[in-house]
Amino acid sequence: MAQQLAKKDDDRDDEADYSPFTGIEKGSVLQEARVFNDPQLDARRCSQVITKLLYLLNQGETFTKTEATEVFFAVTKLFQSRDMGLRRMVYLMIKEISPSADEVIIVTSSLMKDMNSKIDMYKANAIRVLCRITDGTLLTQIERYIKQAIVDKNPVVASAALVSGIHLLQTNPEIVKRWSNEVQEAVQSRAALVQFHALGLLHQIRQNDRLAVSKLVSSLTRGTVRSPLAQCLLIRYTSQVIHESGNNTQSGDRPFYDYLESCLRHKSEMVIFEAARAITELNGVTSRELTPAITVLQLFLSSSKPVLRFAAVRTLNKVAMIHPTSVTNCNIDMESLISDQNRSIATLAITTLLKTGNESSVDRLMKQITNFMSDIADEFKIVVVEAIRSLCQKFPLKYRSLMNFLSNILREEGGFEYKKAIVDSIVILIREIPDAKETGLLHLCEFIEDCEFTYLSTQILHFLGIEGPKTSDPSKYIRFIYNRVHLENATVRAGAVSTLAKFGAAVDALKPRIFVLLRRCLFDSDDEVRDRATLYLNTIGGDGSVVETDNAVKDFLFGPFDIPLVNLETSLKNYEPSEEAFDIDSVPKEVKSQPLAEKKAAGKKPTGLGAPPSAPSSTADAYQRMLSSIPEFANFGSLFKSSASVELTEPETEYAVNVIKHIFDRHVVFQYNCTNTIPEQLLEHVIVFVDSSEADEFTEVFSKPLKSLPYDSPGQIFVAFEKPEGVLTLGKFSNVLKFIVKEVDPTTGEADDDGVEDEYQLEDLEIVSADYMLKVGVSNFRNAWESMSPDFERVDEYGLGPRESLAEAVNTVTNLLGLQPCEGTEVVPPNSRSHTCLLSGVFIGNIKVLVRLSFGLDGPKDVAMKLSVRSEDETVSDAIHEIVASG
Repeated sequence: MAQQLAKKDDDRDDEADYSPFTGIEKGSVLQEARVFNDPQLDARRCSQVITKLLYLLNQGETFTKTEATEVFFAVTKLFQSRDMGLRRMVYLMIKEISPSADEVIIVTSSLMKDMNSKIDMYKANAIRVLCRITDGTLLTQIERYIKQAIVDKNPVVASAALVSGIHLLQTNPEIVKRWSNEVQEAVQSRAALVQFHALGLLHQIRQNDRLAVSKLVSSLTRGTVRSPLAQCLLIRYTSQVIHESGNNTQSGDRPFYDYLESCLRHKSEMVIFEAARAITELNGVTSRELTPAITVLQLFLSSSKPVLRFAAVRTLNKVAMIHPTSVTNCNIDMESLISDQNRSIATLAITTLLKTGNESSVDRLMKQITNFMSDIADEFKIVVVEAIRSLCQKFPLKYRSLMNFLSNILREEGGFEYKKAIVDSIVILIREIPDAKETGLLHLCEFIEDCEFTYLSTQILHFLGIEGPKTSDPSKYIRFIYNRVHLENATVRAGAVSTLAKFGAAVDALKPRIFVLLRRCLFDSDDEVRDRATLYLNTIGGDGSVVETDNAVKDFLFGPFDIPLVNLETSLKNYEPSEEAFDIDSVPKEVKSQPLAEKKAAGKKPTGLGAPPSAPSSTADAYQRMLSSIPEFANFGSLFKSSASVELTEPETEYAVNVIKHIFDRHVVFQYNCTNTIPEQLLEHVIVFVDSSEADEFTEVFSKPLKSLPYDSPGQIFVAFEKPEGVLTLGKFSNVLKFIVKEVDPTTGEADDDGVEDEYQLEDLEIVSADYMLKVGVSNFRNAWESMSPDFERVDEYGLGPRESLAEAVNTVTNLLGLQPCEGTEVVPPNSRSHTCLLSGVFIGNIKVLVRLSFGLDGPKDVAMKLSVRSEDETVSDAIHEIVASG
């Protein structure tokens, strides 16, 4: 073993490092655990066995109740050993094995004895273990000792007590809040780590009292915080107070700004960077206020430490999106980073230069980009592509070189999201720069000849059908399109048939040629292809001319389709076959009860190949603007997520009500979209009474009713609740619509003066775990998984019980978690007995989450699942497992 550890074969760099735990099995380790019962304890051997047990637990191995109990009782016997190394392993084992309430009694006396020991290591670890395994009853008994430990002279003991308090605040907040005086005293400690932990705990204790947080920040910004770690925390809390104060748009009148600027002169690099980043993220920050922060970040660009260079260039990259002129002075320093060994730094540098550079520097930058594009991951490539698109929009005369670059990288290897980003960029440039149309369309035609993605091929063909006939020489695209009829799958072949027909309908000179090509498609092996060809041939006459008598059919097939698909679907479902044909003109062109945010977003230009619904960020931005325009919601911060609408009434009822849940860090806003469907009634003073008795942690803070709700005129009611920040807070809400109803004269349309109070019971509404998850995909899941630290990985196995199929189990767990399936893994192949599903997303607080779900049939219909989670925060990884365990 010593020889294997001493040297690693240079020729096997790609293989995993040697592990001393390779090949160990649970059964054999449990047998070795009998050494804990020996009369003469071998401390070294016992430590080795505990190490193996901890390794198994952290690798996702599960112990049965009997096995866990036996190990626990055996480990408790090791308290008789005085070996300090072994004692530390015992503490770790007790925490990991999490004894039940009945078993805790066995070790309580030993731990309490250690907590009062003169050995600081025993004292600190005993506090951590007790607070991890204790309940509220035992906590009151040891509270006095923990309060003493918080102000202990030894920083190890004090930090252990403070960190335990941070964990206990989630389960026993009322008890921990009684420790405020001791925590306040610990904030003044000279020990850096103690001050850091004390400030974190004190802020969490007061976080629901905005005034108390403001006073805390105000007192500490006067120079009492010496720890760099604590000062970084204080900078974040200061930014939060500035943001919540509402007075964050007046230059020179910004609270605490002077403190942030003073931190730029701190001796610690982490404090300097934290202050610079905080200043750049202030709302309404001016160029004058940005200048000192930009100057500091510019100095970091030439640092010898890669982490500082990365942090500085990433922050400047974000600033360049809003204040590009403020970053221009850093361009010379960033150009030197293009050749940086760290590809992440080089990518951020080049994309920042693309946002801030001038027209004369474009060609030079493009040559430098080409050299390293093959060395970076798809996620970074997408960032580069988006930056190039923005640059082309900024300097349209440079479209040729930029379009050629996009075309070249389009032919290289890459995932779906990367290729879609390039195609979307080309499409946007074609639409916005008329001179780029023909060049861009030819690049797209060349791409679909080798395109491996069906979705992209069909969308490009659809776009060609719209833009191709408008070019000076439409005939040169026909060969590319017709080749798809012979060389692609059925879905793409059907799309190619439709595109050919659009060219034939729009370009008179091409009609005879298109007619011949469509005739050949009648012999295709796929029904959809043959049916489309038949439809278009019946629309085009035998001589290739469009039949003049069928203008309605022509407009429907080849004209702009401005009817919402949801309305067309509804009308077709309601259509009853009869002698009278279905009338397309009867389909409404406006979506009934359309949310305000969607109406605002509908007017935007389409981005990429899809229509506006395919760009959720536009809808999210519209919701954010709408909610920010309401003064009572303006200080809620940035909107994390808006849910899909949830119907609270049955179809065909008197009143139609659906609700959208808007999730913020500390608030939830319910947007009730209401429609009065009775022509003879006018509703006034319309409110939704929300009963939150089954949602204890939510507190109603504001309600915005409707003054009136006329017939068939949608209106919105808003109800806001406050909740703990960044916590998975769930609850059930009962809803009652209350209003004054007035009769309306059908002839005059005037309402009676007198009305009657009435109410209407709505369906219950729930805040579920998925509401705190934002679906965000990754282009390469494996790279994303490996790039995320395994420190916060959590693995466990679950029995899902009898299920109809693996597909049903996958769908259930995916919907429960509310994450984005990646790489098509949500689709389970028929007759599979095992399947792996990959999910990604962002948890509230902007914490990235990656999930691997491994399903297998355990018997005829029983499904077992292994859940692996990696995130940027261990509490989030644990929360994902809790969701599945309780779901």
